[in-house]
Amino acid sequence: MQFQDYYQTLGVSRAATADDIKRAYRKLAKEWHPDRHPPHKRNEVETKFKAIAEAHEVLSDPEKRKRYDALGEHWRHGQDFQGHPGGARTVSPEEFARMFGGAGGGFSDFFAQMFGDMFGGRGGRQQQARRQPLRGADAEAEIELAVGDALRGGKRPFQLSIGVPCEACEGDGRFDDHLCPACGGLGASRREKTIELSIPKDARDGQVLRLRGLGENGPGGQGDLLLTLRLVPDDVYRLRGDDVEADVVVAPWELLDGTKVDVDVPGGVATARIPPGTAAGKRLRLRGQGLTKEDGARGDLLLVVRTALPEPLTERQAQLLRELAQGSAVVRGGAARRGASAGS
Repeated sequence: MQFQDYYQTLGVSRAATADDIKRAYRKLAKEWHPDRHPPHKRNEVETKFKAIAEAHEVLSDPEKRKRYDALGEHWRHGQDFQGHPGGARTVSPEEFARMFGGAGGGFSDFFAQMFGDMFGGRGGRQQQARRQPLRGADAEAEIELAVGDALRGGKRPFQLSIGVPCEACEGDGRFDDHLCPACGGLGASRREKTIELSIPKDARDGQVLRLRGLGENGPGGQGDLLLTLRLVPDDVYRLRGDDVEADVVVAPWELLDGTKVDVDVPGGVATARIPPGTAAGKRLRLRGQGLTKEDGARGDLLLVVRTALPEPLTERQAQLLRELAQGSAVVRGGAARRGASAGS
């Protein structure tokens, strides 16, 4: 395995504190996460990401960091507990713990009674707690959601690239006390998965949802997915500040005596009345029928009246429209014109 300067990889000094190392790792892991880069750069990015993970693994562990500072590229040689010369096999620290009682009794309890906290007391418990398997890191992603879907609610499927446990190391990230060569220490590989998202009733642009167990894989389980909603306009609905604007289409003659239209609103359907003589393009406000704002209150739904001819149009309807056009004043570009052309 090629030697790397872990401090240089994380961009910290050799005097960096544990918090400095943690902050540097989080920043780099977010920047170099494979999901944030295009597929054609995946190999390069994963190599960089694995190097960052390896550097953090060593420098965040006080014992490993101490060996690394003392031995440099040969620091790994100090990881094994060497038996007597003469053919005895190498015993790892984990095997040593299992042979002599480990974290629960036998040999270690004997030392605890003899030497107190040095082996089995508070310090030992803290050391043990640090060795508890950590769950995977939280992942971040964005999803585009149509404004109409956010307004109506319900469920929507979407594709997500998630980590699945590596079969070679069973998700541990290590193999024979070294980084797993199959996954490079990540403990997982990427797989596309379809997720059924339940759209929250208070859905809004920029809202972050926490989806349990859909983050990065780790020895102690998978982290969560922090999913940011980005609301985008559709054919009918669009955002207008804190309000939602929607088009309602009626026939021209329906504006004469007024009409009623059904529109989707949070929790169902509402019937809106269009008054007689309403002009095309006029906005009608339905208060409290928009999306939830940051303060918890609901915005309004603005209905924009649009006109269109029904399909199919009968010959009689077409004839009546032609007769209506004769002698009618039509506003074009701010100037009223009648059947004859301007200037006649």
